Amino acid sequence: MTASASPFIRLNPNDNTIVARLGIEEGTLLAGEDLLTRQKVPAGHKIATRPIAKGEPVRKFNQIIGFASADIEAGEHIHVHNCAMGEFDRDYAFGADVQPTVFVPEAERPSFQGFVRPSGRIGTRNFIGVISTVNCSATVCKFIAEQFPKEVLAQYPNVDGVVAITHATGCGMADRGDGFAALQRTLWGFARHPNFAGILMIGLGCEVNQIDFLLEAYQIQRGPLFRTMTMQETGGTRKTVDRAVAMIKEMLPHAAEASRQPVSVGEISLALQCGGSDGYSGITANPALGYCADLLVRHGGTAILAETPEIYGAEHLLTRRAVSPEVGQKLVERIRWWEEYCRINGGEMNNNPSPGNKAGGLTTILEKSLGAAAKGGTTNLTGVYKYAEPVTARGFVFMDSPGYDPCSVTGQVASGANMVTFTTGRGSCFGYKPVPSIKIATNSAMYRRIEEDMDVNCGTIADGEESIEQAGRRIFDLVVRVASGEQSKSEALGVGDHEFVPWQIGATM
Repeated sequence: MTASASPFIRLNPNDNTIVARLGIEEGTLLAGEDLLTRQKVPAGHKIATRPIAKGEPVRKFNQIIGFASADIEAGEHIHVHNCAMGEFDRDYAFGADVQPTVFVPEAERPSFQGFVRPSGRIGTRNFIGVISTVNCSATVCKFIAEQFPKEVLAQYPNVDGVVAITHATGCGMADRGDGFAALQRTLWGFARHPNFAGILMIGLGCEVNQIDFLLEAYQIQRGPLFRTMTMQETGGTRKTVDRAVAMIKEMLPHAAEASRQPVSVGEISLALQCGGSDGYSGITANPALGYCADLLVRHGGTAILAETPEIYGAEHLLTRRAVSPEVGQKLVERIRWWEEYCRINGGEMNNNPSPGNKAGGLTTILEKSLGAAAKGGTTNLTGVYKYAEPVTARGFVFMDSPGYDPCSVTGQVASGANMVTFTTGRGSCFGYKPVPSIKIATNSAMYRRIEEDMDVNCGTIADGEESIEQAGRRIFDLVVRVASGEQSKSEALGVGDHEFVPWQIGATM
């Protein structure tokens, strides 16, 4: 990368584009490229470094990000007006780039202060969850959680809170198929999540998503710290709230007995997420988070990449790292599933980036995906999972999900993530109970605007103040501290009560 004094960033010698590090005026001579800009170019946007004929590939990261939709002159601003999607062959080459992972010896791995559950799973927070099986019981779950404000919980200092996990589905759906299975996996993933000391699950009573169906499907046993009830059997809203409050009061002393103890950082399962991306995402925050993911994997931990529509066009970079053809093929199968899913719903995989992404400099889904995939670092792809499916492999894995951030994170947490990292270029105020969320800015201007919501500024990379590796190490160190109990910005603000969004697959009946 060029020095901070340069107004642009060249990512690869083979690229026919460079990226404006800051806003560049028309007629600016770009030293080192021998270019004169032909238009004003906003920060994060691309500039052609040589003539690109109509139909010729446009390259960034030494990868194809689109094709010229008109002849482009050297020094011209490249964006949606002259660059578009196009089909091209991708070589999946399963396992071609697999390399032995150099693990840190167990005796040398640092620890964090976590909650060790009876199951042996490790939590980073200590909540009691009130989970609705259906939207009809969502309001009651909210009412119940409201009965336990900070003042009441002050006598239980080891308990982080009572949180309502509510959603907008659970009925008006088929009782079989992908949609029903995904909802059941999600609810069971939360019911067994190690950040919960206790669970109370509440239904209405007549919904499609019956509590007993879930318990039978996953061989779940009721007990003092896993309770269930339905509003119809209990007698309606007020009686349900009264009975539920009594149940949680019985759980609280048990939850309060939990205390943090040293455990290996290898017990961290890290959700890798991005939202509100911009032209810097694939240059600063995402590769820095990728370096953090590599560090975690080498310390025995797990890093979960998701958002299948936002690796579309970059999936070949992941299949080349697959530890087996079977793992690589699973990823390709999810891509094909999504292509068909979009087709039958009258959409297309290329219906991306968002208006905010485009304003930040991203032109096509290929460009966005190449940047998003950088969050996954460089280690081997050890597993591919369906939405909310329990992650059993250690290392770097992929979980199928939509690109919609709350929905994607819901699946990652249900799969077992006990920490969330979230990069953003346009700005995000995301939080996620019961799992801490660390927000990482891609550029310094945005970081300064909403610093109260941002935990890490990776704009320092584009500013020439530190390397990707240095920023990645900062993220890793913060992940360990927050896993040990330090509050993230979203936690300090109280954000995270409304982000539980299970993926609704299929028809609403």
